[in-house]
Amino acid sequence: MNAFVLTEGGLNIGFGHITRCLSLCQAFEANGILPEFIVNGDESIDGVFKDRQHKRLNWLEHEKRVLASIKDADIVIIDSYLADIDFYREVSGSVRVAVFIDDNKRVDYPKGVVVNGSISAERLHYPARENIAYLLGPKYIPLRKEFWNTPEKEIRDNVTSIMVTFGGDDMRNLTPKVMELLAKDYPGLSRQIVIGKGFRNPKQIEAAADHNTILHHNPDAETMLNIMLSSDVAISACGQTLYELARVGVPAIAVAVADNQFNNASGWRQAGFIEYAGWWEDGMLLDNVRSALRLLEDGDGRKKMSRNGRTEVDGKGANRVVDYLCNKESVCKIV
Repeated sequence: MNAFVLTEGGLNIGFGHITRCLSLCQAFEANGILPEFIVNGDESIDGVFKDRQHKRLNWLEHEKRVLASIKDADIVIIDSYLADIDFYREVSGSVRVAVFIDDNKRVDYPKGVVVNGSISAERLHYPARENIAYLLGPKYIPLRKEFWNTPEKEIRDNVTSIMVTFGGDDMRNLTPKVMELLAKDYPGLSRQIVIGKGFRNPKQIEAAADHNTILHHNPDAETMLNIMLSSDVAISACGQTLYELARVGVPAIAVAVADNQFNNASGWRQAGFIEYAGWWEDGMLLDNVRSALRLLEDGDGRKKMSRNGRTEVDGKGANRVVDYLCNKESVCKIV
């Protein structure tokens, strides 16, 4: 049985696509299947894959070459914001099962399986079609295997530790600004700062750190889990990390840093898991963060938010997707 993953990532576009595809890959591997990765990205992605085999290739510019290599494959997964509908159609017509990872109903997908694990997926009203299957909602969100089974998180009465995480690259340079706010308003609290591989300003962040600041450079999934378990509150972008925070049950203050994060912000706010601070360019953003932190000083409120997050995300999404694909038309056998 052969499976391929076509995706993209790097310093200019972040690592979110790669992270969730790797999460699916872990679920495939648990079933004895080793997908081949073809990634449109720069050298920075090599550190994300570590020892896992992958090919760096701009598959949008080498379409014929890629289509030839995946022809008649059992499963091909595409996770992209750049591929056009013609490419999706070509893949759909040349492999047994095409899988499209989606966030916002980006295109009119052809025959295959559409996976959208976002909190707002079912509100997008995908068109019902005989030749398309939809796996929608956070029960299908692919999380890294370290988040498949997590211990019960202790929700303390008082806030003692705050986590700050703005993705793999912090494209909006928000980390230093939030650090300054926390140092001024909460100098006695532990502040755990995540510095992703794509950060362009680590020196600035290091200069802003004090004795209550713990800097985590490019932490792996296990380290991220431990940071979350030890943090009472997280300040985060509205991307993939919100789903890991929900799984662990860390009440979050969320900031939208890209247009495709608005649905996440809206959905998680409605689910009662986050305090939404707003769009990254909002002139009142830091004031909103400050107000949200005051609200989250209430232990009972944080306990409720924690329960809401864990209710939505149980960590089994990647395995549900792979179980479905492996049972679809007997494409492969669960082992």
